Amino acid sequence: MQKPHQPPVLVIQVGNTRIKLAVFRDSDPEDVAFIAKDDVAGALEKAAAMYESIGTDAEASVVVASVHPKTSAALTGALRDQLACEVYEVPTDMPVPIGLCLAPGAKPGVDRLLNAAAAWDRMRQACVIVDAGTCITVDFVDGEGVYHGGAIAPGLRMQLKALHEQTAALPSIEFDGAFDAPTGTAWGADTREAMLRGVYHGARGLVWRLVEKYAEEYGAFPIVIATGGDSAVLFADDELVTQIVPDLVLRGMAIAARHALEPDANDLGSRGAGDLRGGFSLLPSQTEPKPTGRMSMREDAAMGGHEAQDGHGHEHDQEHDHEHGSCGDGCGCEHDHGHDHSHQDADDSDENV
Repeated sequence: MQKPHQPPVLVIQVGNTRIKLAVFRDSDPEDVAFIAKDDVAGALEKAAAMYESIGTDAEASVVVASVHPKTSAALTGALRDQLACEVYEVPTDMPVPIGLCLAPGAKPGVDRLLNAAAAWDRMRQACVIVDAGTCITVDFVDGEGVYHGGAIAPGLRMQLKALHEQTAALPSIEFDGAFDAPTGTAWGADTREAMLRGVYHGARGLVWRLVEKYAEEYGAFPIVIATGGDSAVLFADDELVTQIVPDLVLRGMAIAARHALEPDANDLGSRGAGDLRGGFSLLPSQTEPKPTGRMSMREDAAMGGHEAQDGHGHEHDQEHDHEHGSCGDGCGCEHDHGHDHSHQDADDSDENV
């Protein structure tokens, strides 16, 4: 059966430190580029060059999402002036296709929502999304595709910067490229190595503890997917993380475009993200979380954990039980469990971005 035509899209995400660009003709990016956040002219030039590859398609479009309004406003205005195409902004022009269960008036960053939408589209089961970049966010999506929020902590470089700026003696530590994971002994033999170990192992421990807490609250152990520039250095050897997908937020933007621009993409029978009102979002009634008796990973391991399956028959050689399943969504909201939790083969890329 021939796949329906998907209008090509150039997605541009303005982050706290970089501008990311990618072209999508289907579910995978054809090209990904990175420009410094303050180089609006360079981002515009790169966007124009990338758009040439899809501009002959009458349905081609550009989608922009940003956590830095000043930069994105300048870039979006220039794109509209230079490119003869539609330029959409997320979530102003097109919502993020993920259910929501948040405090009234809560407005999580669009990057967190896009990560959640992409993770749900990829996994179709309860999951935790760890984005290790300027900040480290650890967010939860339940087994019905509903986003519940999560936790925000300083990223590795932000922690190192704070240690230097808020003390008189701790040195400044800079990196030309990727963060250098500490090697050698468990303890640092000098100040620099002690600082690196503190932030590196602190970040890994933070994620483990938060995932434990989410599992206890939810009553089942979600899979964990990591993204962000420091995801590979932090989690490439961590059995907690099922997949590392560096371009998760860009994939979320392509999914948002597909839902908004293709009528068939809003078919709940095929998408299955809860009761997506208008095809995009759900804000269930807020109630107290259901109490659960889920053991923590440490308690589980102490009782002699065993190999677990990820809900689709994929075994993970881990000492704790990863119980992946669909249950109450943690905010007491019931959802239709009849949708298809199909699992796609995923790219276990550990590329740093």
